[in-house]
Amino acid sequence: MMDFNLKEIITVGMVLFAVIDIVGSIPIIVGLRAKHGHIESEKAALVAGLIMILFLFIGEEFLSLIGIDVHSFAVAGSFVLFFLALEMILGIHIYRDEEASSASIVPLAFPLIAGAGTMTTLLSLRSQFHTVNIVIAIILNIILVYLVLKSSGKIERMLGKNGLGVIRKTFGVVLLAIAVKLFAANVKDLFV
Repeated sequence: MMDFNLKEIITVGMVLFAVIDIVGSIPIIVGLRAKHGHIESEKAALVAGLIMILFLFIGEEFLSLIGIDVHSFAVAGSFVLFFLALEMILGIHIYRDEEASSASIVPLAFPLIAGAGTMTTLLSLRSQFHTVNIVIAIILNIILVYLVLKSSGKIERMLGKNGLGVIRKTFGVVLLAIAVKLFAANVKDLFV
């Protein structure tokens, strides 16, 4: 297995960890759990991992098949992140899905964990690293996502309501900055 490279796995893993930002998403996860009740950690992690691995292999072809380029996909994803960030910062509720019994798939697995930022990152990583190393890095990140999802209740109790509020607003601003960066990096390519 010549393509296996620990350094590549660590590099890709760190990039994906930063983009997925599961630690920064804890306030969103707690909020979703408060709105929808139980979050199925296994289901959310597995679906997010499956989406990421599928997109790694067929993402670019799928987007071109439906007539969407990667940059348009990234700009659309930046809007989703933007609105999630506004919810966090302003304490408003934009996402409403009265019929959903769980938030495990939408918006948790997609677009929060396996969103447009993650997808576009995977496409750019594919051009730089061996696929086997990217898949291993995805699996390692999904294990971490699962552990954070599973212990979100404990983390919430440990931080308390005020601590959670501070983290929610702080990471809301970080998420807003990521949305703006994703938008700015891709919007110029829409007009080329």
